[in-house]
Amino acid sequence: MQPSEYAINYWMQTEQVEKLEYALKSGNYKTRKLAAEALEFVGEPSSIPILIHAMNDNVQNVSLAALNALESIGKSDELIQTIIKKRFNWLKQNRESKAKYEANKNKKYKIYRWERASKKSFERVKEQLKKPMR
Repeated sequence: MQPSEYAINYWMQTEQVEKLEYALKSGNYKTRKLAAEALEFVGEPSSIPILIHAMNDNVQNVSLAALNALESIGKSDELIQTIIKKRFNWLKQNRESKAKYEANKNKKYKIYRWERASKKSFERVKEQLKKPMR
C-alpha cells in the first residue's frame, strides 16, 4: 500500500524523516519522487546517504528529485557538490545522446550491396569454387 500525496505532505510538515526515507526506498516512482522533494524541504543532513542511493534510480524524475534534494541539503560539503556535478553532466550527456539517436532514427544510409566488402569476398570465393581443384 502506497502513501498518498496528502500523507507525504503531512510527514513533510511534521518532519517525520524516517517515514519519508522509507517511502523513498520502497515506494512506487511517484511516491519516491514526492518523498525526495519532501526530504529536500525538510533538509535533514541524516537523509544524505538515502538520497545518494536514490540518485541512481532507474526513473529519471526520481533521480533528478534526489539530486535537487542533495544539492539543497549538502551546500557546504564539497564531496556532495562534486558528485552532483558529475551526475548532472552524465544526465545531460544521456539526454543529448538520446536526442541524437531520435534525430537519426529514420535516416537512410546509402550503402549499396555491390560495394560492401562481404559481398566482394563472397563473389571471389564463389569464383574460386568454380575452378577445378588440383
